[in-house]
Amino acid sequence: MKENKLLEMTHEETGLGKVEIAPEVIEVIAGIAASEVEGVAQMRGNFASGVVERLGKKNHGKGVKVDLSEDGITIDVYCVMMFGVSIPTVAQRIQDNTRQALYNMTALEINEINIHVVGIQFETKSQEIEIDQEM
Repeated sequence: MKENKLLEMTHEETGLGKVEIAPEVIEVIAGIAASEVEGVAQMRGNFASGVVERLGKKNHGKGVKVDLSEDGITIDVYCVMMFGVSIPTVAQRIQDNTRQALYNMTALEINEINIHVVGIQFETKSQEIEIDQEM
């Protein structure tokens, strides 16, 4: 598989030209759709994406890997869940939301959306302090 492969849309010929979608666009759409699901604390990225975010640029494709092959499109989503949520339920919601968002925006059918839970986020100390101050 080539890394810079573009996905060419194969709809009816209009004579206006062709439409190509870069895998990075699919990553961004999937990343936003997954992070919108309640119960997802954050998306997991790599060291480079963490540095870029600290410099002020939001990386919406963080935690998403897209594989374009002859068999179809496979998406891997790496996320951290909130403590106390039902992981299978949230994972199903991520799959549904991602599939629907990609279909609405690109009309692409996705073969697989694999959810990888890489961590659990517990309540932070700052939230506990705020609760104590309110009482």
